[in-house]
Amino acid sequence: MSVLDIEGVNNVRDVGGMPADGGRIRSGVLLRSGQLSAATTAGAVELRRRVSHIVDLRDGEEVAAEPTEIEGPDTTHLPLFLGSVRSFFEADTSLDDLYLHLLEESAERLVAAIRIIAKGEPTLIHCTVGKDRTGVTVALALAAVGADREAIIEDYALTESQLPPERSRRILAYLRDQHPEAVHAAALATQSPAPVMRALLDGVDERWGSAAGYLRANGMTDAELIDLRRALVDVDEPDEQG
Repeated sequence: MSVLDIEGVNNVRDVGGMPADGGRIRSGVLLRSGQLSAATTAGAVELRRRVSHIVDLRDGEEVAAEPTEIEGPDTTHLPLFLGSVRSFFEADTSLDDLYLHLLEESAERLVAAIRIIAKGEPTLIHCTVGKDRTGVTVALALAAVGADREAIIEDYALTESQLPPERSRRILAYLRDQHPEAVHAAALATQSPAPVMRALLDGVDERWGSAAGYLRANGMTDAELIDLRRALVDVDEPDEQG
């Protein structure tokens, strides 16, 4: 995977390069990031150069507060949270429970996002921070095509180091003031612990057999899963003998 410098956008990377069954994840096809509303003119030009489709996983309230104004790539809005982001802080939801909520309540939209990836056009998946909704979507897509599990987990965990420290300090101070008794607020806002993604992927395997099994159970066809692998995996050519 490659961390990318897109002016005005945080937590941008190309997940290409990680090992996968029979090859490697293709570079330039699947990118992930935080929100794009602060992209500079140069950042917007770079995004237009790199991607053909943007999938915005934020809810309507978030989009209205921080609209994306990048012309060129097609944009699809697929809000993954049923309920506002604020509600998860008020309920003091853990990351494990939040991700289970996404799997159970937003399956149709997760599948819709991954169908866009399967078209094979350079696609950017993003939410507000690029951690939870983006992390689950990208992890499922990668796991479904046989990407190396530890590489998927490493990519997810990398987000925490990519968030601007000043932003994290400001948000944590706000959360301590607003939710002084909360146990999980810091993790929800700023953390991406590897064990959480490992538990998510293990849970998917236990319940649905595999990430591909989860997608299939929620409407993806075998043909679409083949398209997803074709889009994401650069297959190793066998060595010629003789």
